[in-house]
Amino acid sequence: MNNRKWYKVLDDKSFLAEGRVMTVHAGTKEVCLTHFEGEICALDNKCPHQGGPLGEGSIEKGLLRCPWHGWDYHPCSGKAPGFDDGVEPYSVKIEDDAVFVALETREEHKTTIADIMAETMTNWGIDTVFGMVGHSNLGLADALRRQEEKGKLKYIGIRHEGAAAFAASAYGKLTGKPAACFAIAGPGSTNMFTGMWDAKVDRAPLLALTGQVATQVVGTGNFQEVDLLLAFQSVAGFNHRVERDSKHSELMSLAVKHALINREVSHLTFPDEIQTLPDDDEQPQTPENRITSFDISPPAESIKQAMELIKKSKRPVIIVGHGARFSMPAIIGFAGMLKAPVLTTFKAKGQISDSHPLAGGVLGRSGTPVASYIMNESDLLIVIGASFSNHTGITDKKPTIQVDFDPLALAKFHTVDVQVFGEVSVSVEILKKQLEGKIRTEDQTVEIAERWKIWRNEKQKRLKEYRKKGLGAIHVFDTLNRHAPENAVMTVDVGNNAYSFGRYYESKNNTFLMSGYLGSIGFALPAAMGGWAAVGEQRPVVAVAGDGGLCQYLAEITTLVKYNMPVKVIVLNNNELAKISKEQRSGNFEVWQTGLVNPDFAAYANSCGALGLKTDKCDELDDVMQKLFAHPGPALLEIATDPELL
Repeated sequence: MNNRKWYKVLDDKSFLAEGRVMTVHAGTKEVCLTHFEGEICALDNKCPHQGGPLGEGSIEKGLLRCPWHGWDYHPCSGKAPGFDDGVEPYSVKIEDDAVFVALETREEHKTTIADIMAETMTNWGIDTVFGMVGHSNLGLADALRRQEEKGKLKYIGIRHEGAAAFAASAYGKLTGKPAACFAIAGPGSTNMFTGMWDAKVDRAPLLALTGQVATQVVGTGNFQEVDLLLAFQSVAGFNHRVERDSKHSELMSLAVKHALINREVSHLTFPDEIQTLPDDDEQPQTPENRITSFDISPPAESIKQAMELIKKSKRPVIIVGHGARFSMPAIIGFAGMLKAPVLTTFKAKGQISDSHPLAGGVLGRSGTPVASYIMNESDLLIVIGASFSNHTGITDKKPTIQVDFDPLALAKFHTVDVQVFGEVSVSVEILKKQLEGKIRTEDQTVEIAERWKIWRNEKQKRLKEYRKKGLGAIHVFDTLNRHAPENAVMTVDVGNNAYSFGRYYESKNNTFLMSGYLGSIGFALPAAMGGWAAVGEQRPVVAVAGDGGLCQYLAEITTLVKYNMPVKVIVLNNNELAKISKEQRSGNFEVWQTGLVNPDFAAYANSCGALGLKTDKCDELDDVMQKLFAHPGPALLEIATDPELL
């Protein structure tokens, strides 16, 4: 045979004792190696009945027994005594005590359905996949591997599929473009459900790719069979199974297009056998001439109505939400013309730096007295890219103009005086141009500065509070104000750590990511992985979490280490689900089952290969935080905190 290749499968033949068998690897193929009657032999590793791994079997009474159902084969010839079937034997040679096996060279790879769909996906700009490879997604995983080898894809293998979905959600929130999360059939896919919901309710584009059991056993209660189309029906706006006769490149194009344009979750599930079928000469698609411009101008009548209200106003206030995050230069320019304060919802924290003379801080439950005072003293609210849910803190008792690119978001919870439907930047620029020289608004910058001075004086008073039961949250965030990189992407978990973060940390040129409407505990660490995948080395990434949230996905510290993600994790450890304790007390319930037993987080980080630091002393905070941010790789700082000092 001229098309054979010899593979070294064992360095020393003596390792395989007489009467033993083992599985070895020849290139990408598994081979069963046997030592029988003084001869070392090689067989195909798969039993022809159910694919049982013969290398995990044993030789009994002169026959190799399959470990799955006990079928017998001769250890060297591979024949099944008394039957006409068997397994293929391979040639073996020994050189310098090393064992070599000869296999026919592999045929050149033929393009598969999975290849076509993976290439279409990367053509549409999806360059990052977070996931876990397993038995029901191997064909698709191999296609993703080929895209990675071409430099078109970054694959990040996580430790829990829930972290993959949260990371993809965070990537979408930060960039406005979808990343993909990837899992096997059944439990691997259902683990992604929470992160997919986080993306759905926060309107982040996301593509979920799942393996599925073979089509021929769907509906039979097969191992790990879950009806994923039915399971994901409520979370995925685009939700399809890939079939043999699907238009495969078109199906992937539509999945990405739905995620991108509708800012929603798209889901494709791939039955096992579909993934390796030949592509039937289909070509990968690209987004060329498939995406329209989003620069939609608002109706003239709504602009006219908005202008009439603004012309009457002396103390307008602009309130921006997460939906305005890609339009802030236009909004800040508009605010400058009006000399109007810019307040943000908590989800929109950082969209204007707190050092800007027109910045009024965060509204709502995670906000500051600066923002609430300014809103209450206003005579007109111009709300851009924000909802009016309870958590935003936006009052419905002031004359209001609402600007949004989503018509369903306009007047969603109550009537609004003027609704402006259009792309945010376009709408704001039109208002600015048409109002120039026609306004009589007061310059509120001096008053804004006065309110910040009052609040900062109050914070200085709170810094003196210390009960020797851990540091107060204000100590943590006052120190973070001094040491956090000015352009860091910062992810935050839910709980008291989030409320204190919103209240005390003063944003610079930061971008903040959080689980907004879903409010899912555990978000911060996997979201930091998504943030790093999006910005790479261009911006630092910082995760802020409580002990309850961090423990949800604590094993992902190893993912930071594996990919050398220089993420900095700050964990506020109070050994309690303190926000739940607070809610129990405020609801007149007994505090129950909120205490936690935690690991030594710093020691855990060190054991994973990251830098672990910890402190419970105010006078050490500056030093340890300096060390945290000076470290070039992944690092974690554990701070013992007092649950009562928020």
